[in-house]
Amino acid sequence: MSQPPPARLSRKTRLIYGSGDLGFALTDAMLGLLIAIFLTDVVGLQPGLAAAAIFIGRTWDYINDPIFGFISDRVRTRWGRRRPFLLFGFIPFAIAFTLMWWRPPIASQIGLAVYYGLAYALYDSAATLVYMPYYALTPELSDDYDERTSLTTYRMVFSILGSMIAFILPLALIGTMNPANAGRILAVGAIMGIVSALPLLLVFLGTRERPEYQDQPQPGLGESLRAAAGNHPFLYTTGIFLFTFTGLEIIQGMLLFYLKYHMGMEGQGDTVLAALFITALLSLPLWDWAAHRWDKRRAYIAGMFFLALVMLLVLVIQPAWGLPGMLILGVLAGVGFGCVQVLPWAIVPDVVEYDELQSGQRHEGMFYSLVTLFRKVASSFAIPLTLVVLGWTGYTANAAVQPPGAQAGIVWMMGPIPSLLFLVGAVFALRLPITRQSFASVRAELERRRAQQEQPE
Repeated sequence: MSQPPPARLSRKTRLIYGSGDLGFALTDAMLGLLIAIFLTDVVGLQPGLAAAAIFIGRTWDYINDPIFGFISDRVRTRWGRRRPFLLFGFIPFAIAFTLMWWRPPIASQIGLAVYYGLAYALYDSAATLVYMPYYALTPELSDDYDERTSLTTYRMVFSILGSMIAFILPLALIGTMNPANAGRILAVGAIMGIVSALPLLLVFLGTRERPEYQDQPQPGLGESLRAAAGNHPFLYTTGIFLFTFTGLEIIQGMLLFYLKYHMGMEGQGDTVLAALFITALLSLPLWDWAAHRWDKRRAYIAGMFFLALVMLLVLVIQPAWGLPGMLILGVLAGVGFGCVQVLPWAIVPDVVEYDELQSGQRHEGMFYSLVTLFRKVASSFAIPLTLVVLGWTGYTANAAVQPPGAQAGIVWMMGPIPSLLFLVGAVFALRLPITRQSFASVRAELERRRAQQEQPE
């Protein structure tokens, strides 16, 4: 039986779907960049307590993500399985994000740590309610290997735009991160929350789920978890996400500390970040081409080796190099950042198909929830780790000059440690068994099975 041609998505559908990731990237990047320095230099939390608050808030996702993934796999409505979550969740998402940037009138260090731990857990719950079903839409919009890479590339255009907004606009509006600007920080948090939530309503209105998946049996929780545990490509994919995004989160958490205290360039951070994100945006066609030319796995490995080498330059760059040195680093890192944004996410839909071949069911919600869970595990360890290291090395908030130990800790957390993590992610990709050819075989077999099921008895 010949394989039918893959369904092609219109540019309008790709743009509408891709726009949804603008908000997720904006909120994630703003938290990754600012939350640590906000808690220490604006709220006044001790680094250890700030680390504990973030860790407690983020670890709630260890339970939260699989629950929402399982629920979305079982939901059946006239709007589909995933889209209702976008409709009913976009407003709570905006409100919860705003609460992260409020400095409550609490004098106790413990009380502040409890507030931000709870606020982080609330935000993560609201975010999971919308972004996990959103991600799970990808394999339901197209079943073609290269079409999914293209769809993910559109999504990552908006993702990088959202990250660029988060890394440039809040700092430009806030100025410096100090207690005097607490009210301005809250206002910026509210504006960014609204901007992040509105595209989700557009995705609800502008996309449609494929009806054949709506009619499939509802998997049980145990079935979904066993399917994930027994899917070797999925396990390697979670390794890719865990190590790649741990490295990325450490860089994000350290970047402002590095610019402020090592390079003496706090006021020029927006210029450096603009160079990074513009380059990342321009590099997306390169990584799309590389995935078509080779396959997603080999293109990702090449990107991680490149990014690891680039981040080692942090050991060489000196404060005297100033803005030119940081612009060179930003441009080179932007090329690797584009790879991180596209290729790991483009691999996940193919793993879903592999699971359907094995189990006879589709568990997109559970698979995407576990993938995002591992990304959050990365964040729950990475950002607190940076704060703990700062505490160990004698960091003093808003000091004119940091002690040598703190300077060294900032440099190593900015460069060599993330480089090592990127290389570990590449090792997991080496073990990934899904290639263009093997995926074509999986898809052909699934089409044959579906054709048999549709034949009258």
